[in-house]
Amino acid sequence: MAPDAGIFAPDPQSPDPEKEMAVAYPYEHNHSSFDYSFDDDEAEFPTRQERRTLRRVPDKIPWMVYTVAFIELVERFSFYGTIICYTNFIQQPLPDGSRTGAGGGGDYGQSGALNMGQRASTGITTFNSFWVFVIPLFGAYVADVHWGRFKTICIALAVAILGHIILVISAIPDIITRPKASLPTFIVGLVLMGLGTGSFKPNISPLIVEQLPNKMMTIKVLPSGERVIVDPTATQSRVYHYFYLFINIGSMTGVLGMTYSEKYLGYWITFLLPTGLILLCPVVLWFCRNKYVRTPPQGSVLGKALRIFLFANKGRWSLNPLRTYRNLHDGTFWDSVKPSYLGPSFRPSWMTFDDQWVDEVARGFGACSVFCWYPLYWITYNQLFNNFTSQAAVLNLGGVPNDLIQFLDPIIIMILIPFCDLLVYPALRKAKIRFTPIRKITVGFFMGSMAMVWAAVIQAYIYKTSICGNYASGALPAKLGGDGWDYCPPIGLTVWAQTGAYVLIGISEIFASITSLEYAFSKAPVNMRSLVMAFAMFMSGIAPAIGEGFSSLSTDPLLVWNYGSMAVLSFLGGVGFWFTFRDLDIEEDDLNMLPAGNMDLAQSDSASETRSMGSTMMSYSERGSARRRGSTAT
Repeated sequence: MAPDAGIFAPDPQSPDPEKEMAVAYPYEHNHSSFDYSFDDDEAEFPTRQERRTLRRVPDKIPWMVYTVAFIELVERFSFYGTIICYTNFIQQPLPDGSRTGAGGGGDYGQSGALNMGQRASTGITTFNSFWVFVIPLFGAYVADVHWGRFKTICIALAVAILGHIILVISAIPDIITRPKASLPTFIVGLVLMGLGTGSFKPNISPLIVEQLPNKMMTIKVLPSGERVIVDPTATQSRVYHYFYLFINIGSMTGVLGMTYSEKYLGYWITFLLPTGLILLCPVVLWFCRNKYVRTPPQGSVLGKALRIFLFANKGRWSLNPLRTYRNLHDGTFWDSVKPSYLGPSFRPSWMTFDDQWVDEVARGFGACSVFCWYPLYWITYNQLFNNFTSQAAVLNLGGVPNDLIQFLDPIIIMILIPFCDLLVYPALRKAKIRFTPIRKITVGFFMGSMAMVWAAVIQAYIYKTSICGNYASGALPAKLGGDGWDYCPPIGLTVWAQTGAYVLIGISEIFASITSLEYAFSKAPVNMRSLVMAFAMFMSGIAPAIGEGFSSLSTDPLLVWNYGSMAVLSFLGGVGFWFTFRDLDIEEDDLNMLPAGNMDLAQSDSASETRSMGSTMMSYSERGSARRRGSTAT
């Protein structure tokens, strides 16, 4: 079957009966070397035919996974509960007679501290957003190359806790009343907290799935007699769904709780509460330190991966763009840099790895190319935190603060995740529909586009019914009785009309955002998981920069065009994404079952002996060559 048969097309049929019945040997790709020993000597592994026809189910989740999820929940509570207070702390003045910054009750009880204005507030918070998206690259590099994930997480938490403590100091009564002392203290705390958080994030995501014991497909017979495949990918997907659920619980409760604490208790105690809570993380890590599965660092992994990539590009570039394209896509890009291809005489001294590690690196670069499409999704998603909030202000709020509406997103996420895990995904598996990561991401783009269409329709209705017409969020014109200070009244449409857009965005998050975590983990080389995860996270940091190019549309009377543009971008992104990576979708199982690479050729001499076991598996580049020759073998 052609690879473009559709998102929900069944897997292609193999024309070779022998391949159909051959067992797909379960390479253990989560160890740093080949591992053909299994805990269960009676384990039965699926054939290719069984992989295509049997229903897949997730495995049981060990309790250690939940301890990692709890650490993430607490860290997200502390992070979001703290940064939600940054804007008022920087921008607004200290209330009269206050030594804590608390605004108290009433309509005019505005909390504040430094009185630096909106420009300074925007500048500092924008820097913080950039900082926490860049630092993951550093934290991931340190983990994969030098310290390992567990040690990096511990040190990152220590740095974040120090940052939290310094933020508390910046807000104590004797300091907050002296802006010249409070500001530099606050900045130091902000930088340290961002450094710790940024180093923590790309490492906690791989750590949680590394606690899963089974890394290979096995056959299981249910009490009903049905033969099913226990699929590690389905287990990883379940773990990341609930991991994301814990993230949303932590961030939402942190924001809600600390917003009220800021208003009624002041800043020093508002910064102190997250500090006290995050201190639970080292306690959990210490008690579980001997129970966690840890992946040791393996030296200059990134350097060798980049060297392979540059070496593979050598001689392929030409002044003729067409020739360059053909050279880069001739199916030999990665095979040409394998040690077995080059031979001992032509092999560079730095090439101390085996062929399998080159395949892993190729798979990792493929994952990074997938993530390069994500900014088109994230600029759509980011509408939640600016234009959606502004749109809510011109609808009938019914006494609900307009900035509280955005909490619909985490609430919907917390409802949809169990719904998808317990009902939707099992139903798809029972119907033998394989909803692979590439298909999930594609649907995520389309759901984001539909959310923007929903918002555009509401905005068009606002312009049609508002007494101010296409300037519904501006000042009331003089001809309608305005004196320059009055804003246009909201229209009669309830703010809950936005719920549909939030539901669609929530669905898109489950399919696009959560799947990016799954894909980064499953496709990265075992010794580069943090780096690939950090690259995926970095893409969400690029989106705001791209979004600045559309900022001129984020005002009346152009808001319909704004939402329409976002809808088109997300839709075209989904179409382009699918047609670019539909071949990877066909190869999903084979990519997940690539044999583990070894970075020390001296230890991999036996690889040639075991490699014959994988005769049913093609290398990364060989599969690409087969497709270009019109082969249907997978």
